[in-house]
Amino acid sequence: MSQYAKILIFTYGSRGDVEPFIALACGLAARGHEVTISTAAKYGDWIKEFNLAFQPLSNDTIDLIDTPDGKAAIEGSSGFFKRIAAGARLARKSGPLNSALNIDAWHAAQAVTPDLIVYHPKMIAAPHIAEALKLPAVMGLLQPMIVPTSEFPAAGLPNLPLPGYNRLGYELIKLSYSGFRKSTNHFRTQTLKLAPIQRRSEVLFPPTLTPIKTLHAISPWVTPQPKDWPNTAIMSGYWSLKSDESYKPPANLTRFLQAGPAPVYIGFGSMTVANPQALQATVVQALQKAKVRGVISAGWAGFQTVDSDNILTIKDVPHEWLFPKMAAVVHHGGMGTTAQGFRAGVPCVLCPFFGDQPFWAQKSVALGVGATPVPRKALTAERLANSIQVAVTDPLLKQNAHTLAQHLKNEDGVGVAVTQIENEVARVNKPR
Repeated sequence: MSQYAKILIFTYGSRGDVEPFIALACGLAARGHEVTISTAAKYGDWIKEFNLAFQPLSNDTIDLIDTPDGKAAIEGSSGFFKRIAAGARLARKSGPLNSALNIDAWHAAQAVTPDLIVYHPKMIAAPHIAEALKLPAVMGLLQPMIVPTSEFPAAGLPNLPLPGYNRLGYELIKLSYSGFRKSTNHFRTQTLKLAPIQRRSEVLFPPTLTPIKTLHAISPWVTPQPKDWPNTAIMSGYWSLKSDESYKPPANLTRFLQAGPAPVYIGFGSMTVANPQALQATVVQALQKAKVRGVISAGWAGFQTVDSDNILTIKDVPHEWLFPKMAAVVHHGGMGTTAQGFRAGVPCVLCPFFGDQPFWAQKSVALGVGATPVPRKALTAERLANSIQVAVTDPLLKQNAHTLAQHLKNEDGVGVAVTQIENEVARVNKPR
């Protein structure tokens, strides 16, 4: 057996930011390690369902996204520079909240006394805590946005045929973290008793920890590992939870699925919108124009129940159970939902809102499994209906989706990541 370790996992954000790390934690626990997840308190009950230890962090920064300013930033951020501006506005508002989050994370680490820290890049405090505790740290990434490559632009940036552009884009991503340098230095000097960092890149990568191993929870069948990556960067495969064989769907969903042809799923996950009624009306009209049955997920958008003979509104249903039963899936393009869609083996239509979502939308088309994306800012009933019709009728999309799903079912992304973490534990040789 590998060397036993106490491992603390920090993650933060939407459900899609947390679920892959739960899958990773389950894989580590199955290999005999003692694993604790530290994330927003609202996810505590969910995490405990997997018999994992939990250390809560404040919900306040997540709740900011559900305010009018947060919704406006998300829906108004269609272009790279607009996204940077939106991020800056939220960063200004979230400054005091992030400082409190740093303190929460420090208390969690003190309670756990880990041997190694794994962290989502949204948890800016994590590598600095690792430095203070003289521990190794491993970054877990859900999109290719940190490690530079010349092969493709960072997730969230447009494709531009300019010399040196791809690598430059990753520096722009690091630049977006520079607004956290002041609060990070305050945390380092006042709480951790460390010297301040000097460069903006050190917000994510403190100099005494460099190089930090970066594990990407992405399938190489979807994004092949770049040839110019350092050996500390790994494309492990998706970190997916195993299906719950005991899951029993709501009776109305079972009846709906049995009552006619396979429907089309439409849901926007954790995306919040300023006018959910208008967006829901557009979605319903698109289903009607496309002449297909639909399953609409209420999600964080706040959709109301609009059930009819051909439309059913649902709340929480596991994607890994639901998606394979659909004719196609329409969603926002979050990494987790995208992965579940690819694994389901059915065509997709992505409606990206912001961030890395346009990257996955483009990827779905490049892989031949997705119809033309319909960005949130350009979403109309007619455009969405047209893409849905292509998704449910194009035989090549169906074949490509089936083939990709078979590849993904044969990979073990969690297993690869666990082995890499165990190698890191062995490298630093800290037996208990």
